[in-house]
Amino acid sequence: MKLSLILAPYDSGQREHGFGKGPEALITGGLAETLTMEGHDVSVTEIDPIKDLDDREIATGFAVCRAVAGKVAASRGEGRFPIVLAGNCLTACGSIAGEEADSIIWFDQHGDINTPETSTHGFLDGMALATALGLCWRPMAYTIHDFNPVDPARCMLVGARDLDPEEKVVLENLPVIRAEVSETAEKVGGLKKLEVLRTHLHIDLDVHDPDELQVNRYTAPGGPEAEAVRAAASCMARSVPIVGLTLTAYDPAFDAKGDVPPAVGRLLVDFLSAMERI
Repeated sequence: MKLSLILAPYDSGQREHGFGKGPEALITGGLAETLTMEGHDVSVTEIDPIKDLDDREIATGFAVCRAVAGKVAASRGEGRFPIVLAGNCLTACGSIAGEEADSIIWFDQHGDINTPETSTHGFLDGMALATALGLCWRPMAYTIHDFNPVDPARCMLVGARDLDPEEKVVLENLPVIRAEVSETAEKVGGLKKLEVLRTHLHIDLDVHDPDELQVNRYTAPGGPEAEAVRAAASCMARSVPIVGLTLTAYDPAFDAKGDVPPAVGRLLVDFLSAMERI
């Protein structure tokens, strides 16, 4: 398969800081070589540095989305499947725009569905899925070329175990499909019934059980093992038309043994193998 690995090395408006170091760490950890050895045609590219925004988190976050949308659209034009390696989850909005996605599957230990009206901490990335669904930051989101919010009924939230009280209320009032990782094969039927055509798959790596895979400082106890996440992602590849993927929230400072890059390699190998069997 022709693949494009697109690096977006930003965290909270800062380049190559915290989670922003994750994309390069995955590449230096051998991700491209792993995929090439599996027979894939791999291109590695990176968005241009965001300039003149003085590390302003909101402005820079959406500028990153705009840059990613352009890279993803260009990859599609070359017949390549886009895989975005990002620091922040908000970057998925750029992928969704570039892919013209009409549905989302969102793996994350968090809900990312706060809005400025519900958030008590003001963390922009905690509003990433809400932005993708058109619940907040609409004027900024519409600066992303071809961005269209996804209908919440066409969204599947997988593995969210660390929700703010306000997020629980929001989710109770939305038709978002909720699933544990072990339930994905059953729950994805809700998307299939809607005859979705272009599904974006987002995997925040902190969905994993931190006792097995520690990816950042925010990981909460519990969660699925890597094998279960691989199986669930592969199931999604066989069940709905996945048109692109984002992988986020890896901070190599919390991965002393370098366990995450090879785990991501195995995840992508299994996922892409499932896609090719369709």
